[in-house]
Parts: sequence; C-alpha cells; structure tokens
Amino acid sequence: MEAVCSINNVVQCLLDGGMNPDLANLISLIGGVVLIATVPLITVIFLIYIERKVAARVQDRLGPNRVGPFGLLQSVADALKMLTKEDITPFGADKFIYNLAPIIAFATVVLLWAVIPFTPLHIGSDLSIGILYFVAVASIGTVKIMIAGWSSNNKYALLGAFRTIAQLLSYEVPLVLSLLIPVMISGTMSMQGIVQAQGAMWFVFMAPVAAIMFFIANLAETGRAPFDLLEAESEIIAGYNIEYSGFKWGMFMAGEFMHAFTACLLAAVIFLGGWWGPGVEQIPVLGFVYLGLKTAVVYLFALVLRATVPRVRIDQLMSLNWKWLVPISVANVIVTAFLLQIVKALGLTPQSGDIIAALPQTIILLIGNLAIVAGLGWAISRMGRSQRLADEAKAAAAHAEDDRVAVGAPGH
Repeated sequence: MEAVCSINNVVQCLLDGGMNPDLANLISLIGGVVLIATVPLITVIFLIYIERKVAARVQDRLGPNRVGPFGLLQSVADALKMLTKEDITPFGADKFIYNLAPIIAFATVVLLWAVIPFTPLHIGSDLSIGILYFVAVASIGTVKIMIAGWSSNNKYALLGAFRTIAQLLSYEVPLVLSLLIPVMISGTMSMQGIVQAQGAMWFVFMAPVAAIMFFIANLAETGRAPFDLLEAESEIIAGYNIEYSGFKWGMFMAGEFMHAFTACLLAAVIFLGGWWGPGVEQIPVLGFVYLGLKTAVVYLFALVLRATVPRVRIDQLMSLNWKWLVPISVANVIVTAFLLQIVKALGLTPQSGDIIAALPQTIILLIGNLAIVAGLGWAISRMGRSQRLADEAKAAAAHAEDDRVAVGAPGH
C-alpha cells in the first residue's frame, strides 16, 4: 500500500522522480487545495439536479427535463443565470463584511472535506483531533449567518439571523454529545481512526441512538426540512440572506446544498464504517465506491424527508431540542460510558478486527440503547396519557357548563 502514489505520499513519489523537495511540497500543497476546493463545487451542480428529481418523483412531478439530455444541464443554466444577474449592495451596508459572508458560507463547508477519509490512503489531513476540527469549523457557519444578517442593514435579515443562530446554537448541543459516543468507543478523535475502528462492526449497530441524534441535529444545522426555518415568507421572507443577489446568493445556496451532502458524508464516515468494505485493503480505491454508496443511502433518506415532511414552528423546533434531544443525548453519553467500563472490566473489549470479537461489546451497547428507547417510549406514553386526561377533563367541564346554560342555571 505504501508504494501507491496518493494524496498522502505524492511528495515522496515526486522526490523519487528527481524533483526538487521544495517544488514537490509546493505542488502537493497546491494540488490538495485545488482538489478540495474544486470537487465540492462541482458536486453541488449534480446535487441540485438530484434533489430536484427526487423531490419530483416523491411529489409525482417531472422535475428538470428540458435543458440538456434528461434536464442534466438545468443546474448549469441556473449557475450561468446567477453569474449574469446584477450584484446589488444595499445602501448603508457594511460592504466588506457583507461581501465576506458568502465566501465564508462556502469555505467552511469546503474545509470540512480536508479531514474526511475517502480510502485507507486518501485523506487530506489525518488530524488526531479530526472530530474537534469538524465541530470547530462547523461552528463558523454561525458567524457567517450573523455577519450576513447584520451587515445587510435590513431588519428582516437581522431578525432572520437571530432566529437562525438560535436554531444552530441549540442543535449543536445534541450534535456534539452524539459525537462523543463514537469517540468513546473508538478511543480516538481521528476521522481515519474512527473508520478503522469500525472494521469489525459499524458504530450504528453499537450506538443507534447516537446515530439518530446526529442525523436529526445535522438536519437542523443545515436548515433542511422539517427544520428549514431560515426561509419564512410570512414574517422574515428569505431570512438572513434576503439582501443578497446574483452569485453571492448563489454561494449561500451552494453552501447549503454542499453542507447537507457533507453532513450525510460525515454520518457515513462516523457511523456506517466509511470506506470499509470487501477488498478495500487490497484495492484501496474501492473505498470511494463504498463511501459513496453509504453516503447516497443517507442522503436519499434526507431528500425524501425534505420532500414529504412539513415545516415545524420555531417553538416546536426549540421544544424538540431542549425537552427531548438534549436529555436523550446526555443520558446516552452516561449510559454508554457506564457500559464501556463494564465491557472493559469483563475483558470483552475487542482485541482483533473480526466481527466475532466485536459481538459482545456490540450486544451490550445495543441493549443500553434499547433501554434508552424503552424509557423514551414510556415518557411519551405518560405524557400522552396526561394530555388525554387533561383534554377529557376540559371537555367534561365544557359539557357541564353547556348543561347549566341549557337549564337556566343561576348566574346565566
């Protein structure tokens, strides 16, 4: 595997070819930056087409079918249209910050790709704190929304920014707590290390609750349905980016589509084994295929949700997070940490990369997750019963009041 020229050892390959060391390092750096910056941008064009076709299929429509064969060039036509639209800067806007916001919007998503392992050999930078890097870079998105809304000199944009930031900051809590689970199981914050730790068993089978929390929190973080409160036509119109036009607005849109796809890609890496699959150790390039297939499954599920589930209200959004997701995530961290200590005390920690060795730990952690789900079901049942009794009491009181009115009770 070391003899294969990849993004990790391209410098050594160039040096073996007789190139100057400084020039080899420069070429490797520029090549990596161009690759990481270009691939997501090209991917967005295809993602927009896929999202339109999936939504059309779910909603019994046709979707793009005129521009190019099968409508494949529709996204290209839209990109060209945005490039030719007039670039407007509002009067009184802070021009530097106003123009900086869309750049940050797309750059933050691109930066996430630097630590994603695509194969055993292909990764931009295998940081020992890859998970922490992901959380830190993803948090920059909050800054871009705030400066976009504030610098626009528009009250609707500012109010939209405030509401969006409240959503993002709230859902970062269950997002980070769900990421603690794979870190505890694998014993590392390296993205590559987390994938390698799933060689015997994917973490989604050990920690399904954490995987679901991660998926839901990412839907809110990326502003996807049913949490797409960034656009609210009745009160804040398009939200924090209402004043943007042309290609600047296009960068916001591209960042949103790319962020949604990247979130599904990270879910596949952290919980679905990433590039792991049959023959990947012998043919590392197969990692691209396996990771792509896993990401596609998660992404298509998110697209179906977007095309079918209605938008929730802001109070429902916050209630779901602070009353349900955060307590469940905290309980999940405590239960998982306790069970991992039991696994360690019993000597059941897998010492090899085969499924039989990982089975005891998987069963114990899965039982803990099922207990959390059972507790959640009990809490929902109890809450529903209390609400039903309250509604019945209210209906009985209203019926008694109607009876008193009908018979001419005193005081009516």
